[in-house]
Amino acid sequence: MDIRKISIGPDYKSGAMHYLVGQKILGDSNEIHHIKRQPETGNVLIYIINKKEEVVLWKEFTFAIPISIEFNIDF
Repeated sequence: MDIRKISIGPDYKSGAMHYLVGQKILGDSNEIHHIKRQPETGNVLIYIINKKEEVVLWKEFTFAIPISIEFNIDF
């Protein structure tokens, strides 16, 4: 399943950082392109795409911190 959104931090409503596919970041010069979970480690990787259509790894989070994952659900 595709990951749509992740929230990082202990308090979902007031203390977490939220990352959503399609979200503009870094002064609107990039956007979140893909969020992936590594099966081997369980780490969550966030890839971004810039205006030149280059996709690069931006952030990696380990499951040592609280992470909430929302998946795309298509009916």
